[in-house]
Amino acid sequence: MSTIFHLDLDAFFVSVERLLNPTLNGKPVIVGSDPKGRGVVTACSYEARKFGLHSAMPIRQAFKLCPQGVYVRGHYDEYVRFSKIVGKILKDYSPIIEQASIDEYYMDFTGFEKVLGGVMTMASTIQSRIKNELYLPCSIGIASNKTLAKIASDFRKPLGITYVLHGQEEAFLSWLPLEVIPGVGKATIEKLHARGFYKIRDVARSSPDFFSTSFGKAGIDLWNKAHGEGTEYLTLSHEQKSISKETTFLEDVLDPEILRDTLFTLTGKVCQTLRDQGVMAATITLKLRYTDFITITRSKTLPLTDDDEVIYECAKSMFDKAFTRRVAVRLIGIGLSKFAQSGEQVNLFDAVVDKRKNLLKAVNSIRGKYGFSTISVGAVEMKKKRKGTGD
Repeated sequence: MSTIFHLDLDAFFVSVERLLNPTLNGKPVIVGSDPKGRGVVTACSYEARKFGLHSAMPIRQAFKLCPQGVYVRGHYDEYVRFSKIVGKILKDYSPIIEQASIDEYYMDFTGFEKVLGGVMTMASTIQSRIKNELYLPCSIGIASNKTLAKIASDFRKPLGITYVLHGQEEAFLSWLPLEVIPGVGKATIEKLHARGFYKIRDVARSSPDFFSTSFGKAGIDLWNKAHGEGTEYLTLSHEQKSISKETTFLEDVLDPEILRDTLFTLTGKVCQTLRDQGVMAATITLKLRYTDFITITRSKTLPLTDDDEVIYECAKSMFDKAFTRRVAVRLIGIGLSKFAQSGEQVNLFDAVVDKRKNLLKAVNSIRGKYGFSTISVGAVEMKKKRKGTGD
C-alpha cells in the first residue's frame, strides 16, 4: 500500500503578500485586479472568505461583499521564487516529488513510513520547517493515493495535518460533500444534486452502472473516487507544448507604446521560464484581443533561441504589422512553442554567442534569487528599439 503526501501552501499568494507587507496581517486581503475594474479574485485570505469571497469570483462582486478588504495586484515573480524554495526543501525528505501547481506538491513516502518516527512526525517536521524558515503556513494530507491525500490536505486548513489510515478511506469520505472531490465542477454538482446526491456516501452506495449510464466515463471515475480509489503514481515530468504569458488590461489600451512596453515585459517572463527549463523555442506567437473581443494571433518560426532580445524583436515586428485597427486592445500575449534542449542550438562555439548565453544565465540566477523585476535583459537598448530610435 502506497503512502502519498499532498502538501498545500495555505492561502499562498496572500501569505507571500503578507511577508512583503506585514501590515496586511489579520486583514481581509484579496489578490487580484482593481476592485472597480474587470477581472477576478486570484486568491483571498481566510478573513476575506468569511464574507463569502473565493478565488475566480468576479472582482467587482468581491468588492460588493467586502468593500473593507485590502485589494492588491500581486507579485507573481515572488510567488514563483518562494515556490521554488519550498520545492528544494521537500527534496530533503522525499526523492519522488510531483509539483501539481505553484502551491501544491505530492510526495511518495512508500517504504519510508518509519523514517523520522512515522508519517505524522514526518509531516509535522516538514510543516514546521517551512513555517520556521519561510514563514509560510501549509497543510498536509496523507493517504494511500493522490486523490485522497488532496482531499485530506483540505480537511483541516490552515496548518492542518490529516492522515487517512489504510482501510479507513470510505469511512473518512462518507460524510463529506461531493464538492471536495478533485475535478468535480459546478455543472457536475448541479446534475448530482438534481438526482439527489449530496454526500460522497450517496454516490458510494449507488450502482456503478447508474453512473456509467448517466455520466459516462466521468461517472465511473467519480464512483471510484467515492470508494477511496485514486492513482498512486506521481508524475515526475511532462512534455510541455508551449509557454505563454498574457495580460488583460483594466482599461482597454489604444496607445501602441504602452502595448509594446507590456509585450516587452511579457517576453522577459516567458524567456525566463524558457531558460529555467533548459530549453529553447523556435515558434513565437503573438495574441491580441480588441475591445470588441475580436482576437487575432500571428506566429513566426525562427532558428532555436532563448534570447529575450531576439524573441522580442520578432514579437514586436508581428505586433507592428498586426496592429492596424484603430480599436483599443483588451488583451495582449506572447507564446513560445516547438522546443528543443539548449544543447541543440547551433554555433555554440562562437565566443559572442557563449558570452550572451552566460549573460542570460546570470540574469536567470539573479531573478531566481531576488525576483523577476530586479533586472531586465538589455532594457535600455531594447527600449530604444521599441521607440524606433538608434544609438
